[in-house]
Amino acid sequence: MSLLYVFIFLLFLLLIFDLLVILLSFSILWYEYANAHPELVKNRCSRDNLRRIPALLFPEFFFNFITLLTVPFGIFSPGRPNLKRGVRPTLLLHGLFVNRACWFWFRSRLKHHGCENIVTINLSGFHSEEVLTELLAKKIDELRHRLGVNTVNLVGHSMGGIIARNYVQRRGGQNKIDRLIFLGTPHQGSKLTPFSFMPLGKLLMPGSAFLSRLNSEPAPAGVQTINIYTRKDNMVLPNTSAQLSWGTQVELDDMGHTSLLYRAAAIDATAAALKGDPAA
Repeated sequence: MSLLYVFIFLLFLLLIFDLLVILLSFSILWYEYANAHPELVKNRCSRDNLRRIPALLFPEFFFNFITLLTVPFGIFSPGRPNLKRGVRPTLLLHGLFVNRACWFWFRSRLKHHGCENIVTINLSGFHSEEVLTELLAKKIDELRHRLGVNTVNLVGHSMGGIIARNYVQRRGGQNKIDRLIFLGTPHQGSKLTPFSFMPLGKLLMPGSAFLSRLNSEPAPAGVQTINIYTRKDNMVLPNTSAQLSWGTQVELDDMGHTSLLYRAAAIDATAAALKGDPAA
């Protein structure tokens, strides 16, 4: 019984932590947005705006909590996946603080859309970007040789998108990638980076040497790039940092950062991009 009490107490602490993160991040989002659009501040307490607050915060709080709960399930490898030879695989790259388990819903919905050979990988936030890029390169070559295909698709959420860009733009991987899809990726960094305790976090400081080098690289020739982002991203601040100067831009609204892994609009946009119609 004592173990049950400990579990309930830890669950309660996680719930409180999640609530604080969501409230703090959205407060900073509002602060940034209000400073960028001062003419809108006078209507901040309008009935329409107040009605939109719970519709934005509650789903993000719920999805973020669920995602944190999945972390223990992604620590260990699920084993060798059953993949169809000759079918181009799609490799999903997660962001900071989570692991491959965060894709459970996203992956199942992609399969519902008819997408096949969906693979996940763990990217530890305690390793350097180059170690993770090398790990990604090995996984891509493994999939190519195993399935007898020349290219794979990459879908990167948050920091996962940055690792994908590093591989494609700076490590010669562009000839091995067909579609490159970003979800809430901080292409220009995020002002929330100082709150990160992981070594990778420092790379996302706006104007960092790493991001400056990455953004100075040309767009990868021959790679179909689709950048999906939300105007209400509470982790990529300012949210204009999620925009990209090249590729197809898909702007969503009324959802937060983690919600991109669960909401139908983001999943549908990804499935459409994988099938060759990112505008759908």
